[in-house]
Amino acid sequence: MRREISAGIIVYRKSREGPKFLILYHGHDYWNFAKGKIESEERSMAAAFRETREETGFTAKELRLAENFKVYERFTFRRSGQPVFKTVIFYLAETDIETVKLSSEHQGYGWFLYREAKKILGKYRDSQRVLRQAYGFLRHKRQEALHHAAANKNSPAAKPSGQ
Repeated sequence: MRREISAGIIVYRKSREGPKFLILYHGHDYWNFAKGKIESEERSMAAAFRETREETGFTAKELRLAENFKVYERFTFRRSGQPVFKTVIFYLAETDIETVKLSSEHQGYGWFLYREAKKILGKYRDSQRVLRQAYGFLRHKRQEALHHAAANKNSPAAKPSGQ
């Protein structure tokens, strides 16, 4: 069986309602994250940044990579009647930029809250799973930050002297 490895980035931006995820429209009711094949001698993260730049216009400087986030999609499909086992490595990155410069391989895009994104990725269970992992990661990070801020607020060093 033939094997392929791709890499991409789940891009999100903060909004009042919560994180909004960038999902690209390929046509024929197919939506997914920015991703593409890893070229020979290329590392997965370099491929993820390259593909994201090619498909969205976002440069590495415009993306803040989340530390310690790396998830995988693994599935089999048929190309020209032959089975192909594919692995896609996804990273997670935040941007402040709303406008996407689409490549010619896409017909559209959208920024979606988690619930909307999950519906759009409806029939692609692996894509829903990596989205769920990204959302869970962001919620955990937010809770950690809130806990840390509350702990610092209540620490003796944070209280004004004389109290």
